[in-house]
Amino acid sequence: MDKMDRRGALQCMGWAGTGAVFALAGGVPASIGLEAALAMEPRSGSRGLSFVQISDTHIGFNKPANPDPLATLRETIARLKAVKPDFVLHTGDATHLATPEQFDTVQQMLGDVGVPVHFVPGEHDIVDGSDPRPFLARFGKGAKGEGWYSFDAGGAHFVALVNSIHLGDRGTGTLGADQLAWLRADLAGQSASTPIVVFAHFPLWALYPDWGWGTADSAEALALLKRFGSVTVLNGHIHQIQQKVEGHVTFHSARSTAYPQPAPGEGPGPGPLVLPAERLRGAIGLTSVRVAQGPGPIALTDATLA
Repeated sequence: MDKMDRRGALQCMGWAGTGAVFALAGGVPASIGLEAALAMEPRSGSRGLSFVQISDTHIGFNKPANPDPLATLRETIARLKAVKPDFVLHTGDATHLATPEQFDTVQQMLGDVGVPVHFVPGEHDIVDGSDPRPFLARFGKGAKGEGWYSFDAGGAHFVALVNSIHLGDRGTGTLGADQLAWLRADLAGQSASTPIVVFAHFPLWALYPDWGWGTADSAEALALLKRFGSVTVLNGHIHQIQQKVEGHVTFHSARSTAYPQPAPGEGPGPGPLVLPAERLRGAIGLTSVRVAQGPGPIALTDATLA
């Protein structure tokens, strides 16, 4: 895979039936074909930029759902090198138990991607369930508060939110008053025509509250995003593709690179889903995203490791 170019990698996704491509214009997604995805420039410049979302690598996990998540992360990294994104967003649970050794492994492996990697923490990255400092010392230098930050790239404004430290009812994520105040100030200087990409660990919509799959105070954050014409919200945590569109906002939950979880409401609750070994790589993977400057679309391409 290291020798495969981006076109070849995307064509393999198409042969395997693993690509799901969407164009986002004015908050309304429409499917586009593989050829349209192939035609997009892979690197930043006058036509925009491309980046990849990965999530829930769970380094240190060693149960039957995937006894070797290091191997599937290596496969993911090979795919990243083939697609050649401008950068990578990691939407949390980089590790399984937040040990120094697991942080070391993540840092070394993702340092081999060759492009910047922007992180937000998941609940598995928080030491003793409440202390994000060891994670932030590795992956959040320069972040504000408990790990939130923003940056600009390709004409879009990227906002990293942290909703995995202070959990609410049934383990639901929360943002908190300090972070919401920072978000208000951060967005104040942005034009309403600027594409906004928000990434966090827990979903920012009530995907399945009975399992804690949501963010208790997300309505306040979404109200601050209401004036923007194009908002894309990316999250991890649930280890599967789930999408929702509300007006100009598209919500997208990514697959894990480690193991799947059951669909919302199927079975007694969330947790590692054991599949036959030959089906595992069809249930884990990554998301490629293209941001065009001006009125161009945001395109999301989901691909498994199958």
